[in-house]
Amino acid sequence: MKYLDEFSNPELAGRLLEQIHAATTQPWAIMEVCGGQTHSIIRHGIDQLLPDSIEMIHGPGCPVCVTPLEIIDKALAIAAEPGVIFCSFGDMLRVPGSSQDLFHIKSAGGDIRVVYSPLDALTIAKDNPDHEVVFFGIGFETTAPANAMTVYQAKKQGIRNFSLLVSHVLVPPAIAAIMESPSCRVQAFLAAGHVCSVMGTGDYPALAEKYMVPMVVTGFEPLDILEGIRRTVLQLESGRHELENAYPRAVTAAGNSPAQAMLAEVFEVTDRTWRGIGMIPQSGWKLSQAYRDFDAEPRFSVSGIHTAESSICRSGEVLQGLIKPNECAAFGKECTPRNPLGATMVSSEGACAAYYLYRRLEQPAAVSHA
Repeated sequence: MKYLDEFSNPELAGRLLEQIHAATTQPWAIMEVCGGQTHSIIRHGIDQLLPDSIEMIHGPGCPVCVTPLEIIDKALAIAAEPGVIFCSFGDMLRVPGSSQDLFHIKSAGGDIRVVYSPLDALTIAKDNPDHEVVFFGIGFETTAPANAMTVYQAKKQGIRNFSLLVSHVLVPPAIAAIMESPSCRVQAFLAAGHVCSVMGTGDYPALAEKYMVPMVVTGFEPLDILEGIRRTVLQLESGRHELENAYPRAVTAAGNSPAQAMLAEVFEVTDRTWRGIGMIPQSGWKLSQAYRDFDAEPRFSVSGIHTAESSICRSGEVLQGLIKPNECAAFGKECTPRNPLGATMVSSEGACAAYYLYRRLEQPAAVSHA
């Protein structure tokens, strides 16, 4: 199978590892931004094959994980409304709100439907004109264009019973927030290839220069990640801090211009709260004034919902790269995929879920980042 086989070749992986070991002369801490990269690293044991002096720090690039608790509670309130068909991707249904999740609403009679595209939700709205249909629009720059297109089509076609509950966030402001944290240990970044395939790489050179950190755009297969780490180590060892594109088969400097145009048409940049991290200025999108009628928050009067996180869940520290999942006392005990305390244990891209799934259940005694 193209790419899955070609970019998982053990012999080539061994060569890249040899080069990484040969180039590494001192300790380095590298953050992979994307949760998909985290799962690939843990699944394939890449972090265990690297030199002991290289630490992979798991970043906040899991869209489900960083969706704030108050947005989950808003989704629950809307989904429980009579006459509402609430549509979502499947990975949001088990994300815990303050007291329940979307599965609980569904079991109590709520009409909650798993869809594979926001356009599926628009079709449901057309087929059910006597119902309000809401799509839960979360994610980074990768998923935002499809949601923008759906709202654009809803307005163009005059489908007034459709709305979007928006929780879109942006990667570059999050990188800046991480670097400006007093507890930051990150010395380099593996940037998310799928985000850059949409937005291009234009925002990253300035970040690399300002914070003096190498940034390498990387894919998701084992060889992609190893090549990204190799390039990152070479930069670190030589004292350079530049942007490199190690994922040219999917990423160009300009990105996807039509997608960017659609985003500019439908959304505008706003402050956003990130679950476990807090508010990051200008780090998300909201519907622009021309499309504000399709915003589910004012339509269902849920803007005033505010919440507090679990006192024993440390997912916020996991998302900031301050601890590994198995350094949380609740990990694998009070918090499991069947009974999650935080979104990082639920999401298919969450670091806690990766550690649990691939049996990284105990933290070696010699390692501590708490």
